[in-house]
Amino acid sequence: MDKLHYMSIRQLSDMIRKREISAEEVTRAALDRIKDIDGRVKAFMTVVEEEALDKAREVDHKIREGREVSLLAGIPMGLKDNMCTEGVRTTCSSKILHNFIPPYSATVYERLADADAVLVGKTNLDEFAMGSSTENSAYFRSCNPWDLERVPGGSSGGSAAAVAAGMSYFALGSDTGGSIRQPAALCGVVGMKPTYGRISRYGLIAFASSLDQIGPFTRDVTDCALVMNYISGYDRYDSTSVDIEVPDFTRSLVEDIKGMKLAIPREYFGEGIDKEVKDAVLSAIKKFEALGAVCEEVSLPHTDYALPVYYIIASAEASSNLARYDGIRYGYRAENFSDLRDLFVKSRSEGFGAEVKRRIMLGTYTLSSGYYDAYYKKAQKVRTLIKQDFDKVFENYDAVICPTSPDVAFKAGAKTQDPVQMYLSDICTIPVNIAGLPGISIPCGFADGLPVGLQVIGKAFDEGTVLRVAYAFEQDTDYHTRNPEI
Repeated sequence: MDKLHYMSIRQLSDMIRKREISAEEVTRAALDRIKDIDGRVKAFMTVVEEEALDKAREVDHKIREGREVSLLAGIPMGLKDNMCTEGVRTTCSSKILHNFIPPYSATVYERLADADAVLVGKTNLDEFAMGSSTENSAYFRSCNPWDLERVPGGSSGGSAAAVAAGMSYFALGSDTGGSIRQPAALCGVVGMKPTYGRISRYGLIAFASSLDQIGPFTRDVTDCALVMNYISGYDRYDSTSVDIEVPDFTRSLVEDIKGMKLAIPREYFGEGIDKEVKDAVLSAIKKFEALGAVCEEVSLPHTDYALPVYYIIASAEASSNLARYDGIRYGYRAENFSDLRDLFVKSRSEGFGAEVKRRIMLGTYTLSSGYYDAYYKKAQKVRTLIKQDFDKVFENYDAVICPTSPDVAFKAGAKTQDPVQMYLSDICTIPVNIAGLPGISIPCGFADGLPVGLQVIGKAFDEGTVLRVAYAFEQDTDYHTRNPEI
C-alpha cells in the first residue's frame, strides 16, 4: 500500500482510466492514510470523507460509461485552508474564522473540481499565511514527516506535509514570500510559485494582495507541470489575473539543457546559509554543468533590502485586508462588550494570534500619516530596484539557480521567540515575490538526513523554462524518489 501512496499522478491516472484500480479505492486509501498517520503529522484542518468518496464514485461512473475524463480525474488532493470551498469550513487556521463556511469556491478549486480531482481535505497553515513554520496556526502545529519534532516550513506547511507523507497526491498552497517553496524544500517535495497573475486569486483569502500567488505541491516536476495546466489561466473575477496564453507545460519537460545559461547570484550564498545546504546546492550546480548548462556567477545587488521591503509592503497590505474582520458580518464575535468600539477591539484582540497582530500593527504604522512616505512609499521604490536587478540578469541568462531555504527543517520552537530569525527563513524566496517572478523548489540533496531544496527562478510568464531546468536536474538524480519513514 505504501507504494500506492507514493505513486505519481500520471501513474495513478493511467491505472484509474484503464480500470486497473477504481477512483474510490484510491480515495479510500488516501483517507485511510490520513486516519493512520495524520494524528502525528497534523497536516489537515478538515477532512471531507463523504464528499471525497461521492466525487470518486462519480469519476468511476464516468469511466464505466466510457466517457473521457481528465488526467486529474479521481486523484486525491489537499487544499490550503485559506482558499474558499463552498459548503466546507475555511478557517485560515485562525480563531476569527473558526465557523466560516464560504458561499462560493475559489476559481482554482472550481477548475480542479471540473477536472474531477478529489478533495480529501483542507490543510493547516500559519494563521492567515503569516509565518515560516506552521507553528502560528490557532489550532495546532503541523510536523515535518521526515522528523516529527521539526517544522514542515510555512505558511503552507500542511500542504507540503500532506504530499510528503503520501496523504494526498498533490496539494495547493499560497506563496506570499516563499510559503510554497520554503515548505517544499523542508519536506523534500516539489513546490512552484507561478508568475504573479498566471493563476487566479479569486477565492484566496487575502494576506498581501500584490504578493500572494497560488501554486502546487507535487512529488515530481512532471506532476507539477500537469497540475499547472489545469489551474492556470485568466479569470474575469480577478482583476490581477493576466489574459495571456497558457501553454501545455508538460511540453517543456525535456532533459536537454545543453547551452542554457544559468545565473548563480553570489548574494544567495553568503552569511546565514547553512554550510551543508550550500554544499548541496553547489553540488547541484556542478550537475547542471555536467548536463551542458553554462553556470556563471552574477550579482543581484539589492537583495539585502528584500526582507525589510517585503515586511513593510506585506504588513501594510495585511493591515488593509484584515480590517474586514470586525466581529459584525461573519467570523468570531466577542461575547462580552459594552459598545460598538468595544466589540471591534475585543473581537479582533481575541480572534487574531500574536503574529497576525504584530503584522497588523506594523502595517498600520507604516501607512499612517507622517510615515507613509518614509516607509511604504520608499519600500515600493526599492521593490522596483529589486525587480530591475532580475530584469538585468535575464537579459543574458535563462534562469537563476540558488538555495530555496538557508537551512533545513529546524526544531519546533527553535525560532518562535525571535521573529527576526523566523523572518530570515524566507530570505532566499522573498525577492521572487517582490519581482512577481516564477520560481520552483526541487529536492537536491540531504543534510543531517533532512531534505535540501534547490530553487530555480525564471522570467515572468516563463514557467516553461523553469520547469525544463528543474526537470533536467530531476531526471539525472533520485532525490525526489526518497520518502520519509513515519
